[in-house]
Amino acid sequence: MAGPTDTEFPPVRRGAWSNRFHARLSALGQPVLRLVLQPEPRSVGSFARGRQLCSGRFLFDGGAVEAPGTGIWDVASPGARFEADRQGFAWLDDLAAAADGKARTAAQDWTLGWIERFGRGGGPGWTPELAGRRTIRLIHHARFIEAGLDEAQRARLHLALARQTAFLARRWRNAPPGLARFEALAGLIYGALCLEGMGRHLPKALAALDRACDTDIADDGALATRNPEELLEVLTLLGWTEAALALAKRPAWQGHRAAIQRIAPVLRALRHADGGLARFHGGGRGPEGRLDQALAAAGVKPRALRGLAMGYARLASGRTTVIVDAAPPPAGPASAEAHASTLAFELTSGRRPVIVNCGAGGAFGPSWRMAGRATRSHSTLAIEGFSSSRLAPRRRRRPQLLTEIPGPVEWRAETGQAGHALTAWHDGYSVTHGLTHVRQLNLAYDGRALSGEDTLAAFTPEEHAAFERALARSDGEGIAFSIHFHLHPEIDAALDLGGSAVSLAPKSGEIWVFRHDGAATLSLAPSVYLETGRPEARASQEIVLSARVTDAACVVGWTLAKAHEGAQAPRDLEREDEFDDTAAPWTRPHSMTKD
Repeated sequence: MAGPTDTEFPPVRRGAWSNRFHARLSALGQPVLRLVLQPEPRSVGSFARGRQLCSGRFLFDGGAVEAPGTGIWDVASPGARFEADRQGFAWLDDLAAAADGKARTAAQDWTLGWIERFGRGGGPGWTPELAGRRTIRLIHHARFIEAGLDEAQRARLHLALARQTAFLARRWRNAPPGLARFEALAGLIYGALCLEGMGRHLPKALAALDRACDTDIADDGALATRNPEELLEVLTLLGWTEAALALAKRPAWQGHRAAIQRIAPVLRALRHADGGLARFHGGGRGPEGRLDQALAAAGVKPRALRGLAMGYARLASGRTTVIVDAAPPPAGPASAEAHASTLAFELTSGRRPVIVNCGAGGAFGPSWRMAGRATRSHSTLAIEGFSSSRLAPRRRRRPQLLTEIPGPVEWRAETGQAGHALTAWHDGYSVTHGLTHVRQLNLAYDGRALSGEDTLAAFTPEEHAAFERALARSDGEGIAFSIHFHLHPEIDAALDLGGSAVSLAPKSGEIWVFRHDGAATLSLAPSVYLETGRPEARASQEIVLSARVTDAACVVGWTLAKAHEGAQAPRDLEREDEFDDTAAPWTRPHSMTKD
């Protein structure tokens, strides 16, 4: 695991010194006598991770540390992501899931240890988003922590919660728009509702949350980052906050409920058949069961969703779902974790992911983070040495934003007797090579076959001129490109039919066969699956179609068809209302060359 480097650390925000100053001011407040409201814990953890924590295995975002018999605050942090995860107290969910005497003792010791070391405003955990996350967990699991504590220890816990609530009242505005601000405001509302003497902060906090729902969540339910997992976390926080308000017999504000109603259909459209989210723009599949839990709590009936869902197109039939990135990546500050994934897709059959994107590599160090953002780490077409969006020049301790992104991505979708079809195109290579990428996908009506056609072509006089210049730079050999189809690590893949096809075998017992039209060279190559929550990247494979553009146009056709059906369960089938609406790590990360 890589140690901390400049690129690992979160961006330095204006106001970091003010956070520390106001954290110390908050420590001067009056004691809180008790919790007046204790919501049921809605943040559900993992029993297995709880047992691992008790045995001294600390697996957080950004690293894994083995330290048996060591307290959580005595463990040396391998990087800033690990430290942020530790300071956010999500590990309390896992200890509460384990729920035995050893887990309770750890929860009590580590919580009181944090109060002793950092409770008066010290340490790296005093940012609005981390304080909000920590406050919610401490209130959720207050009963679990307090059992067996004496009066003085409980008073210390309540005082620490009051100080964090006072800090949030002062500093929530310093949280960046989006998920971080929702975490800060949700924590402030929890503290104002549940702590004696903190109710004075509630009206302003509710008004601020209402404004954030209007400004940070678009009319179509999208976030600026286009990160599906972040959108899930926002819906989760809004649901928890609404439930806490209901327990206190206070209604949620109109904008709060309206935001939930906008977000829920988008997340339904971004859900694969296995219940996980599509993995795009820094987001993962989400914690197991979190999406279903959030949608159930939202209480929003499934409804038809016209057009794209946060820029993603969905094709679904039978047991198969295909989700396509059919919009430009985020721009400006929202692109800090964005990927050059335009026209990439993921395919899931029943409960088994088949075609995936490599995922976000930030948890495994800066090299993997950079590799995960490259176009070739996604299941789409990439010109050799280039991505469809490029990165701005690196600045010390600042995130690298995407620049030179494609213009508006054009698309059209059709549904007929042959199935669901999507045609989309982007100009991400127009400036560099004078070429436009066109992708056509057709999912059969029974979900048993996906056919595709990828085209690189120069369409306008300006593109023809740029293509001729690029061709001259290649000494007439043509513009090399490849089409990538990354496979989930649990897919067994092998070349078949004399090397002209690839057989894919998910653990469900299905057999899929990949073929192409002969316009490219087929190969099966090593790949990697970057999955947050694991100590290392997982080895996988990818199907690669390689070719060159020599005459201003090249068309490559391919099919992925199911040759053998596996066991089928009712939950594997795609419903029409939903449609409407341990392996060893790979050798090294690939680079974002010339991006």
